[in-house]
Amino acid sequence: MKFADFVSREAVRAELTADDKESVIREMVQALLTAGKISADECEGIIKAILKREELGSTGIGRGVAVPHTKHPSVNRLIGTVGVSAEGVDFDSLDGEKVNLFFLLISPPDRPGDHLRALENVSRQLRDEAFCKFLKQAKNAEEIRQLLDEADNNQFVS
Repeated sequence: MKFADFVSREAVRAELTADDKESVIREMVQALLTAGKISADECEGIIKAILKREELGSTGIGRGVAVPHTKHPSVNRLIGTVGVSAEGVDFDSLDGEKVNLFFLLISPPDRPGDHLRALENVSRQLRDEAFCKFLKQAKNAEEIRQLLDEADNNQFVS
């Protein structure tokens, strides 16, 4: 699975303004709403579902990366977005570090395979130091989209 299969290009955000976990999740879900990928009446339910998932254990996986995700019946296919925070956000990460890179995923409950493949792809790409470094330095959404395309074309992972 590639980023192009699930990342909403219109929802990518290079300059997240949120400064706490819930605000980041809200800002990224709002980006998906603005991009027309989810409906307004489902926003709160999706946010609550992601926060409920966070209660099980932080999706801040370390090295400045978090992958907040949930399964939700309002979507009929896997969708996601990417956000970058220059300052970093305390996300209760496993390593205690602030998070700069966020990959938010929402998938239908009846498609667990897609959900797992997306998480696999994200974690594989994020193990690449160069990819993470370039993402953190991206100045705008277009640069992020270009990096995602390069990752899809195996230009990072050896």
